[in-house]
Amino acid sequence: MIRALAGVRHAVLDLDGTVYKGSTLFPWTLGFLEQLGQAGVGHTFLTNNTSHSRDDYVARLRGMGIPASADEIYTAADATIDYLRRELPDIARIALLGTPSLAEQFGQEGYHIDFESPQAVVVGFDTTLGYARLCRAAWWISQGLPYIATHPDLVCPTDEPTVLVDCGAICAALNAATGRTPVVLGKPEPRILEGIARKHGIRTDAIAMVGDRLYTDVMLAHRAGAVSVLVLSGEATREEAEAFEPPPDLIVAHVGELGDAFLSAMQT
Repeated sequence: MIRALAGVRHAVLDLDGTVYKGSTLFPWTLGFLEQLGQAGVGHTFLTNNTSHSRDDYVARLRGMGIPASADEIYTAADATIDYLRRELPDIARIALLGTPSLAEQFGQEGYHIDFESPQAVVVGFDTTLGYARLCRAAWWISQGLPYIATHPDLVCPTDEPTVLVDCGAICAALNAATGRTPVVLGKPEPRILEGIARKHGIRTDAIAMVGDRLYTDVMLAHRAGAVSVLVLSGEATREEAEAFEPPPDLIVAHVGELGDAFLSAMQT
């Protein structure tokens, strides 16, 4: 374990199942964050969920007692904005399927939400989705405009008796209607981790991706060349992890155990 962490300079932390569960902060999380600081390891909180903005996540984490800042949050929306700036720098008008808070974040970054003469279509986790906007977005996609999905998730996890239709499922309808598929960002696509690496001026192999899901968190780390750390405090079991190909680099019970390992790595 210590050998795998020796070159890590930044920990990218999934949220639900890793830092907290539902609305409850794990009892070991604050101590773990302190240990990261003692080991000289930075951290970023990462989520695919684009129904909330970066500022929403800051407020949520602070409400749980974590003194988070906007600079420590990176979402699939941030990865999308980075992609637009790097790959499509001339685009300023987008047809956006997303919540008001997501639209506000894009607006703060200089993008105008426009369904009449857009230059690209961006699809997120839109809990306010309306049929007219869905059809209008499909029209512009059918006309050949750049088509971008913030993340691939088909559903958003919930403990309520419902299915939360997420970005990937919305795109499935658009794909069927238009015959096109989007550029997909978010976990497990490596662009999202590469964006964090650029932001902090490090290589992806100096990052530990820490999460509770094999097909998003662990797969992202493998694809981006980062250290993969699976915590057993969320979705995946040890048996599932050991059968996964390729398996995680590290498997720990929870991030509290990982914090101890980082301190030990620092001392070697």
